[in-house]
Amino acid sequence: MTIGNLFASIPSSLPEELVNEIVTAPGFKVERIVSKGHASPDGFWYDQEQHEWVLLAKGAARLRIDGVDQPVELFPGMHINLPAHLKHRVEWTTDEEETVWLAIFY
Repeated sequence: MTIGNLFASIPSSLPEELVNEIVTAPGFKVERIVSKGHASPDGFWYDQEQHEWVLLAKGAARLRIDGVDQPVELFPGMHINLPAHLKHRVEWTTDEEETVWLAIFY
């Protein structure tokens, strides 16, 4: 048994996005991602082998989905399911507080 806190052990300075693997099993992974003013590099698109379900637990973010005209704004409690190979990128995360994501890859 493992007990943790999604909001614990977040450094006060985040020069890079922080990614912590919480649980992993064959074909399944759960990550905590912490951003603060981070975004995908210019021209970079995620194109992942697995589906990804993401919950935004704290903060705010904007995603760009390939082929979708309007960006997707995410606020606490919102979630999105990204099918495998759906190209997407993080356009923006707030720099006023940490943005905490819970990502499940399956």
